Amino acid sequence: MAEKLIKSNILLNRMRRLVKSEQLVLSLLALVVGAMAGGGTILFRDGILLVQSLVYGWGEESLHEHLKGLSSLHLVLGPTVGGLVVGIFIYKFLPGQRPHGVADVIDSASFNDARMSTRCGIKSAIASAVSLGSGASLGREGPVVHMGASFGAWLARILHLRRSAARTLLGCGVASAVAASFNAPLAGMFFAHEVVLGHYARTAFAPIVMSSVMGTVITRLYYGSDVAFLIPLHNIQSFWEFPAFALLGILAGVTAMLTVRAIPIVQKVADIAKAPLWGRPAIAGLVVGLVGLGFPQVIGVGYGAMNDALYEAYSLAFLIGLLFAKAFVVAICMGLGFAGGMFSPALFLGAMLGGAFGIIATHALPSFSSGHGAYTLVGMGAVAAAVLGAPISTTLIVFELTGDYQLTIAVMLASVLASVIMDQSNGGSFFQLQLKMRGLSTRWGREVNLLRMIKVADIMKREYVTVPLSEDLPAVRAALFNAPYSELFVVDENGKLHGTITLTDLRNATFDPASAENATAGDVARSKPPVLFRTDSIEKAIRLMEQTGEEHLPVLNNDEDREMIGFVHEKDAMMAYNNALLELQSEERGDAPPKLF
Repeated sequence: MAEKLIKSNILLNRMRRLVKSEQLVLSLLALVVGAMAGGGTILFRDGILLVQSLVYGWGEESLHEHLKGLSSLHLVLGPTVGGLVVGIFIYKFLPGQRPHGVADVIDSASFNDARMSTRCGIKSAIASAVSLGSGASLGREGPVVHMGASFGAWLARILHLRRSAARTLLGCGVASAVAASFNAPLAGMFFAHEVVLGHYARTAFAPIVMSSVMGTVITRLYYGSDVAFLIPLHNIQSFWEFPAFALLGILAGVTAMLTVRAIPIVQKVADIAKAPLWGRPAIAGLVVGLVGLGFPQVIGVGYGAMNDALYEAYSLAFLIGLLFAKAFVVAICMGLGFAGGMFSPALFLGAMLGGAFGIIATHALPSFSSGHGAYTLVGMGAVAAAVLGAPISTTLIVFELTGDYQLTIAVMLASVLASVIMDQSNGGSFFQLQLKMRGLSTRWGREVNLLRMIKVADIMKREYVTVPLSEDLPAVRAALFNAPYSELFVVDENGKLHGTITLTDLRNATFDPASAENATAGDVARSKPPVLFRTDSIEKAIRLMEQTGEEHLPVLNNDEDREMIGFVHEKDAMMAYNNALLELQSEERGDAPPKLF
């Protein structure tokens, strides 16, 4: 470990001597992460199409047209067998026996010092590629965001970068992955700041921009300059349409809220039914296949169906049917553990909702309507903004895809209204809901997050004095006189903590020499004192100190061995928290040059 740290520091020092600036060094590292995430996105997308060609005999985006010619048995067995394979893979190889995605990236950035497993990122991408290729009705953007972030975390880990620099590289991976997915560098950059980092610090801005551009360049070299959707041009006919766009935004918020709320319900039903974790994706695949008999558009990512909706190819009844069918299968797939993201499903739901709303609005006021294709695009942005908690990013995606300023204003209005409804009804985005179900929340504020990130093992002191259980009182008094903070820790022959002794604990023995004549350390010690474990946070340490009135607490290796390895003083806990808060404030303001290590 020490050798690796020395090598990484030597490499960083050479880079700094070459470019004379730590900010430039961070930007160069951002380009590396951007290239890795962009290349990973290409491999992931091609992997989906490879699995899709093996399962359905079709390796192009417009899968739903090809599915119409397949037998009913093929449509049902494809996602069912794929779900079984994915379920076993996740059960055997992924941490927590669940798929990983954007919520895990937010968790890493907010609570774990930007630490992520690269192996988990790659394994999750493989599981998602098989899921989506076999027909899971989920999205491909979430998995590549997780994979790109894991690449940034990997580079930060091998170079042993500081927390702020590691968070920036993690954001670089996110930005590159989103930019590569949509061919939209502005959206990628803002998504990383808006959803993952939660700030727009100047020191992080430049590296993330460079990484986003690098991801876009990589994918454009491979795929060309085509954007994710084939979007026809739309002109806003009248500003009198904006009340209609506002109403669409409200409906989009309700749609997003109901879809997201259905997911934990599906999970609870599966838990109550005691369905095995490895078999749940197969059940979801079976449901997708059965629904796909009537609506083949819901099988797979669904980009082809969204393009059809943008070109006004579907009737009102069919759009409404697709809206309900997609919402149902998305809740089933996500709730039963199929691997994939929520970006594409949100766009799909928005496309169907917006298309249906646009048809009604056009029939009601034909002279004021821009065509229901425009409403389709606005609906896509609004539902995606609400589900993802990213109104700025989704608005910029629409702007980069269309170049239409007026339509972007309509998307902005609908997205903000949808996000407000989602925030007020659900308490945040889908990712916030996932974190809440794990007992986490980025809404606790910076202070609580910092308290939970810092572990007692990082701040504990090892200069303490222990005495055995059998130690006589004269020896205890002598040891206590020289002990730091005037406290002794009494341990048995195996090093297991028995209790503590302070000057107060010796009071009775001091004033009653007769009873203390044969007393030992074990007799006067306070047994079962409040303790901490090395993995506890300083939040727990401070709370325990407040409850017990103790100024310092012993730290044990684990609850089973109970071997003492150090102690935490209240002053050290508060100082560590204060220093971390100052560093975070400096990072968010961007008023100091970045420190790499």
